[in-house]
Amino acid sequence: MKKIIVPIDFSEHSEYALKAAAQLAKKNDSEIFAVHMLELSDAILTGVDKPNEPQAIFYLKLAEKKFKDFLNKAYLKGVKLTPIVKHFKVFSEINEVAKKHDADLIVMGSHGSSGVKELFIGSNTERVVRHADIPVLVVKNELVQVDFQVVLFACDFSEDAIKSYINATNMADKMESKLYMVYVNLPNERFKSSIEIEKKVVNFFTKADKNLDRMKDVHYVSDYTVEDGILNFSNKIGADLIVVPTHGKKGLAHFFQGSVGEDVANHSTLPVMTFKI
Repeated sequence: MKKIIVPIDFSEHSEYALKAAAQLAKKNDSEIFAVHMLELSDAILTGVDKPNEPQAIFYLKLAEKKFKDFLNKAYLKGVKLTPIVKHFKVFSEINEVAKKHDADLIVMGSHGSSGVKELFIGSNTERVVRHADIPVLVVKNELVQVDFQVVLFACDFSEDAIKSYINATNMADKMESKLYMVYVNLPNERFKSSIEIEKKVVNFFTKADKNLDRMKDVHYVSDYTVEDGILNFSNKIGADLIVVPTHGKKGLAHFFQGSVGEDVANHSTLPVMTFKI
């Protein structure tokens, strides 16, 4: 993990993300790219009138000054930090910044359990998760220590989730974390018998690992919704981090029907990391 992207909107939540990224950077000798997305109107950006050009420069310089003051933090001392001010209008373009700098992780703040609120005009956490080709760590609160000793990986054990699983296990191994895996069994038409679930899990590990060593780390829970099952089990095991797979621009993995995936990232008080399928 050598390069970390942190979107900044000057809110307390983006500072939570910046503090978490600083801890990760110090542990991994990483560089942080702090990105502020400055929204300028079309009239300023594309206007043909020459007076608009100085106006755009003025707003850009003002944002750079505010950004410099915001980044003047004691916890960033000793961290290699590159500030970037962009006038992107679509926040999904943060993925382009990540690609350009060959980043390994995006760390961003979320406004918490009242719903995914916009961090920037016309954009939100869920859009970043959908468009990002690299893992996204969503931080809700200030983390005293970024020390993910207990990690919960939630998926439906379909073959689609194998890539995310491999990335998650590699990450957990590097952090020397205890990794739990959970399958949430639901009532009615989505109910599966124990034998059906186990066959699916055996097939998953056979293809992913070529062995069944991690079968012992899989837990089957029953609940009324996938979200409830994940959150309740994370509380039971004392998880420090929840990891979920995503389908990128197509939305969250199909086992997260509807908005469940967004709800997990939204309603959990724990940090949530997504890995693209």
